[in-house]
Amino acid sequence: MSQNRNIVALDLPIPEISDLPEDTRKYFEICQEKLGMIPNVLTAYSQNLKQLDGFTRLYNELMLGEGELSKLEREMVAVVVSSENKCFYCLVAHGAAVRVLSGDPALGEHMVMNYRTASLDRRQRAMLDFASLLTRSPATVTEDNIQALRDAGLSDRAIWDLSNLVGFYNMSNRVAIASDMQPNTEYHSQNR
Repeated sequence: MSQNRNIVALDLPIPEISDLPEDTRKYFEICQEKLGMIPNVLTAYSQNLKQLDGFTRLYNELMLGEGELSKLEREMVAVVVSSENKCFYCLVAHGAAVRVLSGDPALGEHMVMNYRTASLDRRQRAMLDFASLLTRSPATVTEDNIQALRDAGLSDRAIWDLSNLVGFYNMSNRVAIASDMQPNTEYHSQNR
């Protein structure tokens, strides 16, 4: 039985940090320094280093890479997608990030419960409406939906990035839900 069973409900051979390759240990040390923790999603992925590498590369590019979407907007998208999917792990983790980045605890709660009740600008509203639609009903997305994003000020590159964020979080939500991944307890109290 895995000693990390409290992270996921699956019996995975999650290694001790000391048993990980040096580059992975260094990455985890950076997480510990910057976040005050190693996110459980990374710990869970550490049982398959190729998947961990793919996950972290894509996450880092989508969430931290160059682009027109702010870090806060990216986190807001993560929360809206996770809210549609009812992903406990991501709602807690990314809801905390929205609270921290915005400095507004209420905004984080609005994103988790119902982003439509939040005070958002036109651009944010259009982005989050699109994220919700693409998550709930991807086959119904039309050129009109894309045009609405353009009309709200998003370039085609920003729309591409937004679509990739929505796709990424739909994938990660499904993995977290299927494995009953638990969020780090630290997230619950951030910026409250």
